[in-house]
Amino acid sequence: MLPENTLAIVARNERWERVVATEPYECGWASEAVFFVRALATEGVEEFTPVQVQVSPDGMRWVDEGTSVLLPTAAGEMQFAKVAHFGGWLRLAGELPAGARLTVIVSLHLKA
Repeated sequence: MLPENTLAIVARNERWERVVATEPYECGWASEAVFFVRALATEGVEEFTPVQVQVSPDGMRWVDEGTSVLLPTAAGEMQFAKVAHFGGWLRLAGELPAGARLTVIVSLHLKA
């Protein structure tokens, strides 16, 4: 049997500032997940600004999974995070420093 693969765009051309989060995605069927964060534009993003991978049993209540993604600091840059053993729902969430703005595309790649 061939493995099942899915790509979900969970943030498209979104402008992030202050408290941010991607759309939650239900993915309990998957065994592996990779988030890619690509910057379309940046302003004032510090070199080590992380967002957290979060997990949820129901898509409403969230906890940090323990993996983080350092946000890109320049337009065109991309960062990623790999996750396994995550349960039913995934998203990225975090807080940018005051004055930082980032326009992003975030994709979630899942494999069973």
